[in-house]
Amino acid sequence: MEGRNQTIVSKFILLGLSEQPEQDRILFYFFFFMYLISGLGNLLIILAIYSDPRLHTPMYFFLSNLSLVDICFISTTVPNMLNNYISRNKTIPYIGCLTQLFFFIWFSAMDIFLLTTMAYDRYVAICAPLHYSTVMTPNVCAVIVGVTWFWTCINALTHTILMTRLSFCGHNEIPHFFCDLSPLLKLACSDTFINDLMINTGGALTTFLPFIGILISYFHIFMAVLKIPSVSGKQKAFSTCGSHLTVVCLFYGTIIGVYFSPTSTHTAQQDIAATVMYTVVTPMLNPFIYSLRNKDMKGALRMLITRKPGFSL
Repeated sequence: MEGRNQTIVSKFILLGLSEQPEQDRILFYFFFFMYLISGLGNLLIILAIYSDPRLHTPMYFFLSNLSLVDICFISTTVPNMLNNYISRNKTIPYIGCLTQLFFFIWFSAMDIFLLTTMAYDRYVAICAPLHYSTVMTPNVCAVIVGVTWFWTCINALTHTILMTRLSFCGHNEIPHFFCDLSPLLKLACSDTFINDLMINTGGALTTFLPFIGILISYFHIFMAVLKIPSVSGKQKAFSTCGSHLTVVCLFYGTIIGVYFSPTSTHTAQQDIAATVMYTVVTPMLNPFIYSLRNKDMKGALRMLITRKPGFSL
């Protein structure tokens, strides 16, 4: 690499969503509002499930974990972006960038595996209702969630460690609002073959295999629902899956569009817009999707909000 600028990069510049400074204030209020709505909505979901004994079931246990992960997920990127808009300083230290990358990969993978687990939970509930209580026991649910947290952490740590072996020299501008894998790899001035290999193999294990699991679960659910004789029974079965399917389509649709479609079919602006959808918009919409279509959840939220001060959970 002779003749190339060998200045070692100690910080990166996040160019953000707009290169026009006059739009920073509008973007700040826009994302600050979405961050507050997301945090408050997901927190209410967790408190409602915790405070209502009727919701102490596997489905709502997984939903409470999903809400917790969504709070962590959106907190990985948005607060730093808001700080950049306030301070007008868009730099992020090298170690801060890798830290953000680690938590982003961790929580995004957690979202994926929890959505897969929730699909399996619905499959057992609809296709094998007599065995549901013996299959989805509290211990089994706790083990599933615990293993998921551990596995996704190891996956994120592996990507982050592999990133530390790369050299960054010369350009340090990231055309994004957070430190993501693809933009960072494009800035590296050393061989990224191992990193690319890990992304391709890890992407299959943490994205496509769970997605296939969701498709298989819903294929069996759909076939089982078709055998239900009454229309009301079919509607009830579909209503328990509708919210989850909506979230899956929203989350997976944008991820596949950003990371697994040919780069020639979309622009950088389209990638950023799709990334905003699954990193900010989806965590904000999840509480509304799960509560508005669920009578039990609406009842628990109503009880939580109208409860007199001084109650104990």
